[in-house]
Amino acid sequence: MAVNLTKGQRISLEKEAGTSLTTVVMGLGWDIKKAKGGLLGSFLGSKKEQAIDLDASCILFDDAKNPLDLVWFRQLQSKDGSIVHTGDNRTGEGDGDDEQIIVQLSRVPVNVKTLVFTVNNFTGQNFENVENAFCRIVDQRSGKEIAKYDLSCGGQHTAMVMAKIYRHNGEWKMHAIGDYSHGRTVQDLLPAIMPSL
Repeated sequence: MAVNLTKGQRISLEKEAGTSLTTVVMGLGWDIKKAKGGLLGSFLGSKKEQAIDLDASCILFDDAKNPLDLVWFRQLQSKDGSIVHTGDNRTGEGDGDDEQIIVQLSRVPVNVKTLVFTVNNFTGQNFENVENAFCRIVDQRSGKEIAKYDLSCGGQHTAMVMAKIYRHNGEWKMHAIGDYSHGRTVQDLLPAIMPSL
């Protein structure tokens, strides 16, 4: 059974998975918050401009906290090919993961110490307009969900530093960060990421 992470919690991915891991998937899902009932609510809920475009990104850092590479909707693959973004979902429609980042742990270069996962709202609305938002880590080989982190917290923020996966004593661990921030793209989040490294 998957671990429901709380802010600040750290886990060993392999211990929770119960097996050695080669490839994990970071999934991001969300829905647009339904408008309140009544005539005005149905009118507002039907407007096309209410679409919310959350974007998942992954930044690769070395041991000295230097950013080495970035995987996001404008670069769907890391330069070494170990991390792949499956594509940009601009609405959050559908069940399950709306965006996925696939990480081949065994291929991540040895100089990469930390992978930081972020989410930002490209369309600029704050998280009060989002519901059922989550990020999760899945063992790609078995399909088993290892850990899940609820992002449906409301608030005035437009972005979040979700979590990081990092090497520690020869194994991959996960830290649920959950720090709120602001920004339309992942580059806007770098100042908020640095304290978590």
